[in-house]
Amino acid sequence: MVVDNKAVVSYINVLKEDLAIFRIKPNEGQVPDFKPGQFVTLGVNVPSEGKVIRRAYSIASPPQQKKYFELIIRWVKKPVPGRLTTQIFDKKEREDVFWVKPTGIFTINEKLPSGDPDNRRLVLIGGGTGLAPFVSYSLHLKAVGSKREIIVLHGASYVDELSYRDLLAGLEEESLDKGKDVWNFRYRASISRPQEWFNRSWSGHTGRVETFLRPKPGMDKSPLEELVGETISPENTS
Repeated sequence: MVVDNKAVVSYINVLKEDLAIFRIKPNEGQVPDFKPGQFVTLGVNVPSEGKVIRRAYSIASPPQQKKYFELIIRWVKKPVPGRLTTQIFDKKEREDVFWVKPTGIFTINEKLPSGDPDNRRLVLIGGGTGLAPFVSYSLHLKAVGSKREIIVLHGASYVDELSYRDLLAGLEEESLDKGKDVWNFRYRASISRPQEWFNRSWSGHTGRVETFLRPKPGMDKSPLEELVGETISPENTS
């Protein structure tokens, strides 16, 4: 049986018309324990349908954040408006929603099949809102003092869809300041429509996010391998 818990929308950051960051604050108690990479089910009462509509969203905040869940949500507008996302984007701060406790198996491997600690670098590749679990991974690993090398690769069509660009760039800057022996983190983004007027300020990597994994014409190594300085293999990368 699904148990709907009450919450309020405590914060909304609209990045563009159909993309926003929401914080969902439980009405009672703290955010329960969960693992980075898991999702929370969000619900909204829709009077016209006479029921609560629910959808699952990956959690972007780390487990250490006990005041709220942070979610990055895209408003589904085509081919027809999304039943839940349309309701969510109509919400104002301090309005009510429901949530169901986090679950999911898209979590960090901490041990190898042999039982030994998994100290391989983490390469986290996401497009659009698919970045959310990797933000949670990164903030969690930083909070627990992990020494693993972490590389986040994010792809989007437009610059304003790089939802956590400032946060992740800040994590990389902290890595450079403190040294990789303390915090080893790098972030790279790619824009797939560089010719669009809205992307006129972009001077970084272009193409879909998977182009980080393919060597450019005339090159032996992919952009990712150039970044890490070695060939990527299952032995050194998770």
